Amino acid sequence: MDIANLFNNINPREVIRNLPDTVLVTDNDGKIVWANDKAAIVFETSRSTLKGLYFDEIVANGLELAEKSYSRRNAVVTGAFTIEGKEFFVEMNAKKYIDQYFITIRDITAMTNVLANAEKTGRLNKEKNIMLTKLSGEIKSPIQSIIGFSQALLDGLGGEITDKQNKYVKIINKNSAELLYFMDKFLEFSQAESSLFKYKSELFDLINTIQSVVKNNEKDLNQKNIILNYDFEDFNKKSVCCDEECLKIVLQNVIETSIKLTDSGSITIRLDHPDFDTIEKSGVKQLKNADNSFYVRISVSDTGIGLAKNELDGLFEPYTQLDKAHRKTFLRSITLGTAYTIVKRLGGTIFATSEVMKGTTFTLILPIGLNGHEQCNS
Repeated sequence: MDIANLFNNINPREVIRNLPDTVLVTDNDGKIVWANDKAAIVFETSRSTLKGLYFDEIVANGLELAEKSYSRRNAVVTGAFTIEGKEFFVEMNAKKYIDQYFITIRDITAMTNVLANAEKTGRLNKEKNIMLTKLSGEIKSPIQSIIGFSQALLDGLGGEITDKQNKYVKIINKNSAELLYFMDKFLEFSQAESSLFKYKSELFDLINTIQSVVKNNEKDLNQKNIILNYDFEDFNKKSVCCDEECLKIVLQNVIETSIKLTDSGSITIRLDHPDFDTIEKSGVKQLKNADNSFYVRISVSDTGIGLAKNELDGLFEPYTQLDKAHRKTFLRSITLGTAYTIVKRLGGTIFATSEVMKGTTFTLILPIGLNGHEQCNS
């Protein structure tokens, strides 16, 4: 094929006329002297009608923005109007040749609407989380009262009650306790997502922190006869720099999830320092001039029922679980969603691997050293 002859036979004006993007040519005063077929479609009129109009009549501050695009050599986004006055959004590029502007326009209304809706949704979600966080006491107080008074009735403080009444009060007490637990987890997740979340760096003994969280779960561990194992041999730091209270929330949520997945057997908590290849692939925040001892990997492995592949999908994303009927699945994702959100804010990552009937491992990788100007409060 003779490529040179092929291009010699191409009519540039015909190519431009049929381009999928709008192309307009204006003179120095902004008067449109030529338009392609796409321009007629986008501005909902004919090419002949466009010729003779001024560019500013169909694009807000059109000539000024064309000069701006040309001088800065990049696209600008602005509003445009059809002949009937319907507004839409466009991305515009302009080039200048002698005394004319060659302008290409792309309709980005759909993309702009998507971005605007996403921004609005994000803003409303943040405002909702702030409201829930500030009202957490008012939300939980009535439930706590129901639990307290129902327990008082069961303890006989309100006088004797019949067996049938006792049965009903136990149901009220149990369901209220479950509702309070759910609200605690839901509000905890809202707070982690809200802009009220505050992070502080401090020095603390990570091993002591882990053991204190485990101690809070001793009752549930003992009820199921679950053996708790520690493996800290490959961890060589006495103190770490992180937010202890935030890390406690993460560890609590991960450990209690492991306990719920394990009817019998064991849970093992391991600490070590991941290699740099693992650190880089995990997407953890990179610390300047730091070796791998400035990072920690915390693994919580159980011998429980495990999770199927479809259960792992969206495991840390409660919003994806809303269409699932199983309440436990939704609650688990709220619990782990809180852990995920906090770990991300701490500059780390968290993920899970699992095999049905063989158990689940939750892995956290976190930076635990200083970075540049940051300081750790002792």
